[in-house]
Amino acid sequence: MKTCAACHEDLSKDKFSKKQWKLNQRRCKVCIADNREVQQQLQTTANNVVDDGTISLLDSMSIDYNTSITDEELFKQPQPEEDCPICFLRLPSLWTGTKYKSCCGKVICSGCVYANAMIDLSKQLCPFCRVPIRKKELNQLQNRVKMNDEKAMYNLGCCYDDGAFGCPQDYAKALELWHRAGELGYAGAYNNIGVAYDRGTGVEVDNKTAKQYYELAAMLGHVGARYNLGLGEEYFGSKDRALKHYMIAVIGGDVDALKNIKRLYMGGHATKDDYTKALRSYQECLDEIRSEQRDKAAAYSDELRYY
Repeated sequence: MKTCAACHEDLSKDKFSKKQWKLNQRRCKVCIADNREVQQQLQTTANNVVDDGTISLLDSMSIDYNTSITDEELFKQPQPEEDCPICFLRLPSLWTGTKYKSCCGKVICSGCVYANAMIDLSKQLCPFCRVPIRKKELNQLQNRVKMNDEKAMYNLGCCYDDGAFGCPQDYAKALELWHRAGELGYAGAYNNIGVAYDRGTGVEVDNKTAKQYYELAAMLGHVGARYNLGLGEEYFGSKDRALKHYMIAVIGGDVDALKNIKRLYMGGHATKDDYTKALRSYQECLDEIRSEQRDKAAAYSDELRYY
């Protein structure tokens, strides 16, 4: 067994060409075919959490909030979700509507995942890269983290947060990984840090810090963080600002935000035009992300719902 310098997988001799097998910076046949370059392998801690010197302690994590963001920046309509690399439809914002594949680092809609599984349950191939889905998903995640894959960092952080896939439950390591993923531009990581400060999971409850992380996530396009900001504003009596957040969340397909706008309307804190616009925006989002195979996936399991 030798390690591929591109994917950092430990592979047998038959996975390399004779020429590559003799090299120090060898690449496996798959990486050569995919034109993957040699990737620097970062150092890991005893618990396999990446340490490149930028984050060593939880106390070193901070966000630069010395300069207050303006409302124009905060309420700016973010870019829509990326597209599924298989069906090319916009990815749903609901977490059950997408699945991250650690083998190739792609985020795939649940509809394509379901359709692929129904083709041949015995093969268990990745819908995108078509490699066999292995049981060592934790190893795949760790390898992709070493390649600075922010989505892998986020998912590995979730493993430590839940104590899943053989990871010990370690909130500090989860927060470290989410912080690094957020710095690389992954909105979901900032949202999870906000939730941690909201609930006091691994840190002291700090609503101000939670709001700051929600704002970072929302400005990067995270629908759930936008909804959370709406809840916070409404709780502290700023119903107009809450409505603005909910309206943006509805455009991203958040049905709970739509329900809250209806409640604000029924209570006289939103107009009929506001509620009508929200209904129209939500329907437009559904029309954009709906497909026959996504509907089949949603009917099959709540874990595959996209709305």
